[in-house]
Amino acid sequence: MSQFIDDVNQRTQMVGQNRMELLLFYLGGTQTFGINVFKVREVIPLPQLRQIPGSAGVVRGVTTLRDKTVPIIDLARAMGMQSTRAGADGQQKVVITEFNRSVQGFMVSAVDRIVNVNWDQVKSPPRGTGRESFLVAVTELDDKLVEIIDVERVLSLVNPLPTEVSESVRSAVAEQTPERREIVIADDSVVARRQIESAIQGLEWPYVLCKDGREALDYLEEKAAEGPIHDTVELVISDIEMPRMDGYTLTAKIRENERLRPLRVLLHSSLSGEFNTDMVRRAGADAFLSKFNPDELASAVLEQINKTA
Repeated sequence: MSQFIDDVNQRTQMVGQNRMELLLFYLGGTQTFGINVFKVREVIPLPQLRQIPGSAGVVRGVTTLRDKTVPIIDLARAMGMQSTRAGADGQQKVVITEFNRSVQGFMVSAVDRIVNVNWDQVKSPPRGTGRESFLVAVTELDDKLVEIIDVERVLSLVNPLPTEVSESVRSAVAEQTPERREIVIADDSVVARRQIESAIQGLEWPYVLCKDGREALDYLEEKAAEGPIHDTVELVISDIEMPRMDGYTLTAKIRENERLRPLRVLLHSSLSGEFNTDMVRRAGADAFLSKFNPDELASAVLEQINKTA
């Protein structure tokens, strides 16, 4: 099953092509779910778990994987569904993921396959599913709906992250930046937008929230049509994985547009790994920052703004 995940360097070839790969799986029923392959380390059979007193209710236990203690989360239960059941082969699987600077496993009933999709085919989740707050997007494959899970939201139930900027960092920003133009934030995850918003609010900085790259690009083009972009916009902070237009494509579009080209772009993603340096270079972004640490985000914002001064 570890062969399920190809060498990640090959996946950098999709940078700027507005495409992604989804690992498809099931949670005990017929509904197909998906997660971006970039977040996946490997898929393993459900191992023997050790119980940890006082752990969150959705954590079924922990296992040791390559000398690292990894919590195993019941993904179905975390989303308000019945606990994950075994698949047709009678054995549950665990999708080992790495994002937001942590490694964790999500218990699933069965793994299907990896598919390559265009972000243009990915839409916002429909209302009324009963679990839409845990979905970041949906797409269709073989005339069936695939629900793409907001794993950042799931992880926030188990390990909530701090969102307030420290006083020392706030003071440093206040001293160095008397003039403040808008920061445009693009992120499709509700949890991520709230985290970033809280940090930027702590800096008392004007900002605009966008749910994906397409919305952010439309806003920037409108601002550029009104006058020089640096008169109104200071910086773009963009997630990488987003419906309609991903962060790489957004960055490429900014660089292609003469009126937007001077903007600095900070890619801020839950993805991690050595491939990020190559991705940033390919996309034309100015910097990359892993989610989520409010002080590091504030410091990165200050660094990028100082480079435009």
